[in-house]
Amino acid sequence: MLKHEINKALEVIKTGGIILYPTDTVWGIGCDATNSQAVEKIIEIKKRASNKGFIVLLDSDNKLQSYVNPVPEIAYDLIEYAENPLTIIYSGAKNLAANVTAPDGSVGIRIVKHDFCQQLIQQFRKPIVATSANISGNATPKNFSEINLKLFELVDYVVNIQQNSTEKNLPSTIMKLEADGKFKFLRK
Repeated sequence: MLKHEINKALEVIKTGGIILYPTDTVWGIGCDATNSQAVEKIIEIKKRASNKGFIVLLDSDNKLQSYVNPVPEIAYDLIEYAENPLTIIYSGAKNLAANVTAPDGSVGIRIVKHDFCQQLIQQFRKPIVATSANISGNATPKNFSEINLKLFELVDYVVNIQQNSTEKNLPSTIMKLEADGKFKFLRK
């Protein structure tokens, strides 16, 4: 089942499509984080301001250097010791679609600890966008049953795992990390 869903999602994102999928936090809308046309589709689906950056997911912190320059050394400790899902906003994003990054060149990256997401990213070999499965300004759905039905029509594939879970999930903690190692929490 999991392998089948990973293969279907992989097929969709490789061709610039959009998936609706479970993450280590809330359900997300995602695509190839290096494909600006796919990212533009998500901006349209969410009716989101185009000058806002996105969170992207990676499966391992050893891939950070491919997408951020510089990676402050403390980032590895923050990731390792975080008790809850942690999104870190880094300055100096690179090798990502321009519309994934914020106007100041920063990007939020989370090292995901979720079987489906990890395996999908490992096989895709690139980061994927993870933005909450809602229209901008609406409440973030805490599980699959709270997702606006309209979104199902707007994405290319809805991943068929964890749909029956009634667990109320929360968004990640967000922290801004400066190149000099200073950080502050933006959302706890």
